[in-house]
Amino acid sequence: MKTLLKKRFLIPVLAVVVFLSTTSFKNDFFEIAKQLEIFTTLFKELNMNYVDETNPADLMDKAIKSMLADLDPYTNFMNEQDVEAARINNTGDYTGIGAKVKTLKDKLVIVEPYKDYPADKAGLKAGDEIIKVGNALVADYKEESGDLLKGAPDSSVEVTYVRQGKTLTTTIKRAEVELKAVPHFSMVNGKTGYIVLSQFNQKATSETSYALRDLKAQGAERVILDLRGNPGGLLNEAIDIVNLFVPKGQLVVTTKSKVEKYNKTYYTQKDPVDTDMPLVVLIDGGSASASEIVAGSLQDLDRAVIVGSRSFGKGLVQRPKELTYGTQVKITISRYYTPSGRCIQALDYWHRDEKGDAVRVKQENYNEFKTKNGRKVFDGGGVLPDEHLNIVKNSTITKALVNDDMIFDFATDYYYSHNIGDINAFKLTAADFSNFKNFLKTNNFSFESNTEKALLKAFDEATKEGLNDEINDDYNTLISNLKLSKNKTIDENKDYLIGLLTEDIVKRYVYREGLYEYYKIHDPEIKKATEILGNSTAYLNYLR
Repeated sequence: MKTLLKKRFLIPVLAVVVFLSTTSFKNDFFEIAKQLEIFTTLFKELNMNYVDETNPADLMDKAIKSMLADLDPYTNFMNEQDVEAARINNTGDYTGIGAKVKTLKDKLVIVEPYKDYPADKAGLKAGDEIIKVGNALVADYKEESGDLLKGAPDSSVEVTYVRQGKTLTTTIKRAEVELKAVPHFSMVNGKTGYIVLSQFNQKATSETSYALRDLKAQGAERVILDLRGNPGGLLNEAIDIVNLFVPKGQLVVTTKSKVEKYNKTYYTQKDPVDTDMPLVVLIDGGSASASEIVAGSLQDLDRAVIVGSRSFGKGLVQRPKELTYGTQVKITISRYYTPSGRCIQALDYWHRDEKGDAVRVKQENYNEFKTKNGRKVFDGGGVLPDEHLNIVKNSTITKALVNDDMIFDFATDYYYSHNIGDINAFKLTAADFSNFKNFLKTNNFSFESNTEKALLKAFDEATKEGLNDEINDDYNTLISNLKLSKNKTIDENKDYLIGLLTEDIVKRYVYREGLYEYYKIHDPEIKKATEILGNSTAYLNYLR
């Protein structure tokens, strides 16, 4: 074990020493070297002398992740599997079964099969629970179970899965999978084109440019660019996307860092596709990072009307740095600023509250900036749309419903109990929503709000101090009222929840491709965008 530890320590420590000796942080060298020496000495003594056998790799993994968690959620250590996942995310290409899969402790759940890819051809559907791959039980592999589905192109694997209580088997022939940055584009009406940009990988600009040119050839005189749910990606792709709509030489984004070489100003470098076509950009709380660069820049330049709800608010830029043994660390190196000079970072990770949570910038502390035409825009937390359509009244409970798979599981049950003829005419009824609420009760859905946590903590303290008898009735009344309030909140978010349920259900019948066609008919944001673009006076008024 001592020999193993020496090998584990020697190479990383030498690498760090070489790094430190070549950086510009000479003033901090002694303090950094001192802390490294303390840590390596502690780590060695712990592994050599602890009463039970330790796992050095697991201890180090936890130590690294705990250290980085204190900085921000985006500065992350990436093992070899994470590095490969990042590569797939950036390129959009990989070999596999062609499905979005969720890893649980004893099963792999098919979240979404991609149309005409191996999982779909093998008959797998959303909600199927894979419990065995070949002769390997998923439960035996835990976090690494998703690797069981990987393999060479054209190789086959038999999977055992559970569907609606029945155990079934099928054989999947793996293939090359291409994840499109633009999964859909089409005409909404005779003059309005619609482009969905779902991620900023290496194909984002080329696919968006192709879609834009194709729509213009079909007669599009105005365009809706849908960035809802787009978590971002490559910075250069965001700049090039903006360049499709603005002239060459236009400032798009500036990055500022404590490291001089990361202070950069990015301008458009190419000739645009169209600088005059009326443009609406759709965003929501899932639009982050590169999506916010595109939306914020086009807003600052008065090149587009932004419609939807406030974006996520991620104004931090990361860069991967290679480490040893095929690992990497993704480090937040700078903040980005849109052309007006605003940074839209929502959370301050250097100033935390008493719970250790990052502090959100208060609205009264937002700073005012001006667009190219002199319109007021603000920093402090995401891009605020020019036309705000936020139907979420309580994000806490809606997030809990999504995270606990209540929306997903209800959609699965609905699919196997309903036959739908014309999917574009599909609409959930009040009775369906009532069934959804009953489904929540049957499945014992519950979540503890921050208010309940605070009350429970206060009651525990009162119990320790012998005061619980005096406040017991009041406490029970408050808890009961909170439960009623949570039930009421579900009703208050009825429209939003019906939208989520509808989206998941529609995908079961016609895949994601069919969902976008459904959106064009029923989606309120697309309807509003089409209305704005159809009235040139109203469109221009937003930009003045």
